[in-house]
Amino acid sequence: MNRREFFVPAAAGAIASAFGLAPFGPDLIGEATAQEGQEPLGGQPPAGSACSVRDFHYQIAYQRAFEAVLWNMPAIAIYSFRRAAFDNLGMKDNDIIAYSAPATPRLEAITANSTTPYIAAYTDLRNGPVVLELPVAGSDGSLYGQVVDAWQFTIADVGPTGLDKGEGGKMLFTPPDYDGEVPAGYVHVPSPNYRIAFAFRSIAAAGKTTADAYTYAKRLRMYYLSEAANPPRQKFVDPAEERYPTLPFYDERHFEDMHAIMSVEPVREHDKVMMGMVKSLGIEKGKPFKPDETAKRAMRQAAIDAWYYLQSWYDNFPTDKLYWPDRHYASLLQADDNRTFTFTYDDRIDLIERAAEYYWCTYMPKVLSDHPGTQYFMALADKDGKLLEAGKTYKIDVPKDMPVKQFWALTVYDRATCAFIYSASDRTTLSSYDLDKMKKNADGGVTIYVGPKAPDGLETNWIPTAGKRPLPAMRCYGPSEALNNKTFKLSDFEVVA
Repeated sequence: MNRREFFVPAAAGAIASAFGLAPFGPDLIGEATAQEGQEPLGGQPPAGSACSVRDFHYQIAYQRAFEAVLWNMPAIAIYSFRRAAFDNLGMKDNDIIAYSAPATPRLEAITANSTTPYIAAYTDLRNGPVVLELPVAGSDGSLYGQVVDAWQFTIADVGPTGLDKGEGGKMLFTPPDYDGEVPAGYVHVPSPNYRIAFAFRSIAAAGKTTADAYTYAKRLRMYYLSEAANPPRQKFVDPAEERYPTLPFYDERHFEDMHAIMSVEPVREHDKVMMGMVKSLGIEKGKPFKPDETAKRAMRQAAIDAWYYLQSWYDNFPTDKLYWPDRHYASLLQADDNRTFTFTYDDRIDLIERAAEYYWCTYMPKVLSDHPGTQYFMALADKDGKLLEAGKTYKIDVPKDMPVKQFWALTVYDRATCAFIYSASDRTTLSSYDLDKMKKNADGGVTIYVGPKAPDGLETNWIPTAGKRPLPAMRCYGPSEALNNKTFKLSDFEVVA
């Protein structure tokens, strides 16, 4: 006997009487009985709706690919450096890049500096712990920079304000879940990922030259702990005259790199949902990358659209995040609410803000202090709030006494790539080191021009844009308190022609 046969009106009345209740009347029973033509509340779209999607396979692949680009931005940016070093420079793990001169546009990298020489290296902890020997900072020079994991999150700051405190010594980087011995005399830095990288700047000491900074950089050593008893001869690579194309791809190749990352690194708990999503794109740990043609088409378009989205994010930069409320500069270092760069909170990860930061910046410090050693001010618009445009010439007045303890440098990037602009002169930067060559104003300051053509007689005060939309950055090394507490304000760019 089923439930419907059991609850007949007579039986229902008897039960009601037994509990001292009024018998169920016909009207009440009728209300509880399904009526012909009624529908459940919910469970399907509204009446008259129509599906807007013709190809669900493409739509799902596109949506997941678009979100994956934003999610993967920190990892893809650092992996692109590694890929280019191995594919274009012929490097291997533990080889060290040491620039003999400041970078030119041939270093195709996100908002790089071209005032001090770079040092970089890559390694893979699947082959065992790695030793990094650092020279002591002092009258011969010093290093400044970060060691990052595969997600480009800093695991060690290096230099006088870093983990080594400028005292040099040996750092030991160990792989995930390492349970081996850490020998005495090492600064232990456990890595949550297998592939790690570093980028340092070699800072010339007072009275020293760029050549001295290069010589100082070559005191670095990097090798596996298993080789510590007899380290191999250190290989240095100088790409000063070579093209080093480190920029992420914004087409289907973006996902080839994504697979190369995810097939190696451990999956963090909070990334498991996304890893489940990218599986439908052919990205799966331990399996070759073989997406079908629909997925390839969706991934290509998603990567293109993600680039446009991040470009528009800075075109509509939140006014409350401007460094000075009445100026049009944003700090390059857009930290999260915890003043770190993971954008991870107890209840969420801010993927969009994280993607936007790693879209235009690499190698951030572990924590952004209240008194950072460097400040970078990115000009997003002119003094009237209009976005900077390709083909126009702008000027900025730099006062005689900039509030910096070391030096300032104005570098102009291509707004499309956030990288240096190729030009006939290769000039990307003018700095306080160039003051003797520039024409000065009556008050001792200088006016610097940014545009496709130098104003007559002011070639020494000009940074070429070669028809590109400019992204100027005022880089301040050793900023004084006036910069950090914002009592000093940098003047906005003005249109000249």
